[in-house]
Formats: sequence, structure tokens, C-alpha cells
Amino acid sequence: MTTRFFCVLIFLAIARLAGAAEATPPKLAVVIAVDQLRADYLVRFRPYFGEGGFKRLLEGGADFRNAHYRHALTKTAPGHALILSGVHANVHGVIDNDWLDRDLWEPINSVEDRGSPLVGINPAELGPAQAKAPEKTGRSPKNFRAATLGDILKQLHGEKSKVFAASNKDRSAILLGGQKADAAYWDENGKFVTSRHYRAELPAWVAAFNAEKRAEAVFGKTWDRLLPANVYEKVQGPDDATGELVNYGLTRVFPKTVDGGKPTLTSAFYSAYDLSPFTTEVLGEFVLRAITEEKLGRHAATDLLCVSFSQIDAVGHGYGPDSQEIMDAMLRLDRVLAAIMAKIDRELGLAQCVFVLTADHGVARMPERMGSAPAGRVKLADLDPVVKKALDAKFGALPSGETWMTRDSSAYHLVPSALKAKGVGASEAAVVVKTALLGVPTIGYAFTRDELLAEPEGTDVLAMARRSYNASRGRDVMFFTKENFLPVGATGSTHATPYAYDTHVPIVFFGKGVLKGVYQEAVGVEDIAPTFAALLGIAPPPLAKGKKLL
Repeated sequence: MTTRFFCVLIFLAIARLAGAAEATPPKLAVVIAVDQLRADYLVRFRPYFGEGGFKRLLEGGADFRNAHYRHALTKTAPGHALILSGVHANVHGVIDNDWLDRDLWEPINSVEDRGSPLVGINPAELGPAQAKAPEKTGRSPKNFRAATLGDILKQLHGEKSKVFAASNKDRSAILLGGQKADAAYWDENGKFVTSRHYRAELPAWVAAFNAEKRAEAVFGKTWDRLLPANVYEKVQGPDDATGELVNYGLTRVFPKTVDGGKPTLTSAFYSAYDLSPFTTEVLGEFVLRAITEEKLGRHAATDLLCVSFSQIDAVGHGYGPDSQEIMDAMLRLDRVLAAIMAKIDRELGLAQCVFVLTADHGVARMPERMGSAPAGRVKLADLDPVVKKALDAKFGALPSGETWMTRDSSAYHLVPSALKAKGVGASEAAVVVKTALLGVPTIGYAFTRDELLAEPEGTDVLAMARRSYNASRGRDVMFFTKENFLPVGATGSTHATPYAYDTHVPIVFFGKGVLKGVYQEAVGVEDIAPTFAALLGIAPPPLAKGKKLL
């Protein structure tokens, strides 16, 4: 998106403010996104929450219990890009966490920007690949082609409004913050970092926070259950379950030692740390510090605080939604939320603030926990020879060393040089790929580029896939496994499908201007942006597709 076009979008949004109600806006707007928070977690674990976190939001807020993503590729980046923009990937362009750049023919990160180097860490600290190609660690919202509520606030109020985003993941902080955020921070090896897109060096308070080495202080710490073991057994079943992760020194059962499985601190420790609830606690402490240091809620116009907690996602991937680990992680996150809300209440008053709680996607149950129901695991690499065989049979084998396609997540790109060599059109070859995939018993849907380019209408899987498809970045064939057949390895669980276990997420509004209650109507995550905009007394982002819920 060009700078001129982006400014036009913002101008149109501001123009729509004419006639808006002249109410006193909130001092602070808070977006809480929990990565992989299934909607049913808030029901299942509610009896064990404290009074000040999730329960406070649910009992005092507007709880929309039938909220779903209406796009098919339910992943972190597309979800976070939608929350405050109100548009799907067919518009905002963030089609996946990573995707194949068809010009470079190499994978790029959803928030990759080689012109915006990291600030606060040397890329070489992140591993051999990053040391070899440090330019690929640069981060910004460059690939995000939509305006967010934060962008509207900044265009309206400039320095009178502050937009601050923080997360364990880079893409989560950056995409919630939008194009014009004052700050976005994320965790890299226990340090909170940013990029040159935002500033040339860390502010003193962030540098001081990192100098406290809170992550490293976790080394050797024990993660055990907050409540008696029999409570977890009653709610979630046995602690030791087939299919759960054993890695980074973490076993399938409590208690767990967070040390990476090594006697000294190594890179494996940070992987264990990311799986542990201590990473949530440190992010919470960072946010508490930020509220003070950034004077959030104390500027002339509404400030926006965006926080995305990622550990629930890590635990869900490792242990699944039926694990005791996910229950304990949720109970600990509840305490962190309570601390954040308590601080905001003390310093600003919750009645002067507005919150929204949601998630970027859900997660499937592990096949091993589903009894006799049809379920299983699918190794996507096993699809490659099936597709190759079909293309060879139809058009003839390619010379040695040549390849027909590149698999890109749950999709295929056809190699232009191979098509040219055989005199085959991409559309014709895509139909062959689709047919081959649908012949695999574990594949439920496959769509060609030609099918995906149409305007999405309705709620069927094709319409959902169209919302996940972007013409300039799209693949030649997109596919999805059958329900409960997970595109994942031998342990853990995953998401990225159009099924309810991945699309059903909470939406809870709380605070100034919110009429509390339980709402059962079917709503979409695209409805958050226009609803939150109304609560802030501003126009929604100009391309937003959703409806105002309150």
C-alpha cells in the first residue's frame, strides 16, 4: 500500500466522524488478545478463576459467546491483523504467519522488513540462521495493507494519543499496533525488543527492565500446579497423556523444571521458558511497567494499550486443550490479567477505560484424546509425492533436478519455469493438483486460485477460504485436512482450519459505555473494530467489514 493511499484511507475514516456522539471518550482502551484461547476455556475453567481477571471481565462485561472467525486459515498473524482492522486477508494481505514471496521465491515472515532492523538484540543471538541472514530479522507492519483503530487515533490526535503494543510474539504486537503505533515490543530470548520502524534505540526504562534479566532468573525454576492435583484430574483428566510433548527438558507430567534439559543456560532454555507460564508473568510485569513509564491513560486523548499473551498457544501446541498444563496456564494468566486490571483501576478507574478480550484462533483436540471418533495426524510432506505423481502422469515427468511445485503451509505454488517447459497453464495444472489432493482420504477441501479469486459471500468453507486468500500473494492451490485430522507431527496439537474448534473464540467488551450481559447472537471477529471504535467515539477503519455490536 502506498503512503498516499494509506493517508486517503485514514482521511475517509475521519470524515465519517461527522455526527458522532459528543461523549467523553475513555482515558484508556485496552485490547487483550490471548493466542489460541478457545471460547470454551472461559466456561470450563471459570469456577477456578479469581475475582479480578477473566471473571471480572465476564461478569461485568458484554460476553458474546457465539463469536467465530469467518476466514479459513486460522493462524496468529491473520487473526491479529483482523482484530483492529475489521478486514480479512483478502484485503489486509497478511495471509499467513509466513508465506512464499513469489517474486523472490523464498519464504518471508508476515512482519518481515529488511529496512527495519531489530533494536535491543543482536540477530546473531537468535541462532545460526539469523546470524547468517540478519536482514531477514527486521520487523515492521510493512506487509499489512490496512488501517487499524490505533492508526485512526494517531491520525486524529497525534501526540495527544499514545498507541502501545506488547506481546511475546513479534507479529502479535506489530499487527495489533498497526501502521502508526508509537511502540511495539516483543520477547526475543527473554529480552523485550523493537525495531527501527519505531525507534533507533530502546528507551531507558525498557533497557533497565531487560537488565533485570527476569527470564534468566527463571532458569531451574519449577512449574507445578497452582491447585491440588485432583482438581486438574477432575476437569482435564490424567496428567500423563499420550501425544503430549517431551522436549526442552520438560516432561509430560508435573512438576516440570524449566532449564532446557541442560545444566547451564542454552538456547533450549528459552524454548522451555516460552512454554512455561513464567513468560506470561514477565510479559505482565512489562505491561505494568509500561503503564507507568509510558503514562498510558494520562494523555489528552484516548490511549490504546494492546497486549497479546502467547504462552497459551505454546502450551496448546505442546500438550493440547485437554491437558492439565493448559488449565494451569489459564489460571496463571488469570492472575496476570487481574494484576493489570487492578493497576488500571487504581490509577485511572476502570469506569474511565474500555476493554476487549478476544483470541486469534482456537485449537483442535489431540487425536489421542478423542476416543473412537475419526481423528488422526497428517504429515503434509507425504502429500508432495502424490501431487508430483499426478502432474507427471498428466503432463509428463520433468527433467531430473526440476520440480513442479513448492508447498507453502497448507497450499501449493506451481513453479512457473516447470509450467513453461511443459507448455501448461497454471489453471490447468492447479486442477490436477486439486484432484490429486482430494483423492487423499485425510484431505477435506482443496481450492484453486481461480476459485478463490471471487468475492467471498456466505459462510461455507469456500467463502472462508476466499477471505484468507489475497490475489497478489495467493497460492495456486489451497487445501485443508478433514475435521479432527491434524496437520502436525507425532505430539501436541495445532490449528489453521475452518472448523469450529479453530474459529470459535471469545469476544468480551468491558468498561465505559458497555452494556453488560450474555449475548448468544452469531458474530464475527471483524465486528470488534467497529464496535470498539463506537465505544471510543471514533469512526471505524475505512475498510472495516463488520457491524457494531453495542
